[in-house]
Amino acid sequence: MTHPDLGSLRVDGATLHYEVRGQGPLLLLVPGGTGGAAAFDGIADGLAAEYTVATYDPRGMSRSPLDDPESGQHVAQHADDALRLVDLLSPGEPARVFGTSSGAIAALHLLTARPDRLARVVAHEPPVVEVLPDAPAHRVFLARVQETLDARGLMPAMAEFAAGLRKEGGPAGPGAAEAGLPPQAAARAGRTMAGLPYFLGRIVPAFMSYVPDVERLESLSDRLVLACGQDSRGELPYRPAAFLAERLGTELLHFPGGHIGLTTHPAGFGEAVRKAFLRSA
Repeated sequence: MTHPDLGSLRVDGATLHYEVRGQGPLLLLVPGGTGGAAAFDGIADGLAAEYTVATYDPRGMSRSPLDDPESGQHVAQHADDALRLVDLLSPGEPARVFGTSSGAIAALHLLTARPDRLARVVAHEPPVVEVLPDAPAHRVFLARVQETLDARGLMPAMAEFAAGLRKEGGPAGPGAAEAGLPPQAAARAGRTMAGLPYFLGRIVPAFMSYVPDVERLESLSDRLVLACGQDSRGELPYRPAAFLAERLGTELLHFPGGHIGLTTHPAGFGEAVRKAFLRSA
């Protein structure tokens, strides 16, 4: 792995830690969950052969502290953070943006808000459950997770959350511990655990209640690629991307692994990201 150039950027209410590798058009990678810049260590070098690859820790995660640690979180603000990085690192031309999970939600919002600054967005399993026909059931599920967090604490709430994401009768889903992870991913376990209270308490309720502007996305569908994990079928994070792809009349791509294929299948996942942007060139 090459050593990236490190930087920090002041944004409204936070200071973002970011990392840059390579040369070429800007490709901004937006992590999901408790992942930060390090979540892309397995794919960033390969992509840096063709792009200036920027990764970062979202506000409130890891090395991107909030000015007010108790501040509420909003999708629009996280999307604006991504925009500030695009403006800093690619002031003269639109950027390519890849987002996964909650990061894909921020990427979708950025596309609808500032399409002039984006050449293409690849959104991997954005859990925008409000687009689904059974959205009310998912609101009940998310409320139950927050009630469990308040009444019983983090780990019972995480168990409740993971159970609601996985397919019926399937193994533990996103957020659960994974066996046999690559060494770099295993080394991030401590940082992942440290970010869970913030993620579950403030990111999950804010992001999974977000309602995307589907009509706006439809008008921008030529710049949007929706993707899911090939092992995610039947899981909750898979369904919104599949629903949106059908609604927008676009192809749904399938990447290696499941919701966290970025971590479990980095080589194949990175190649899938590369091909997703090449097909739109």
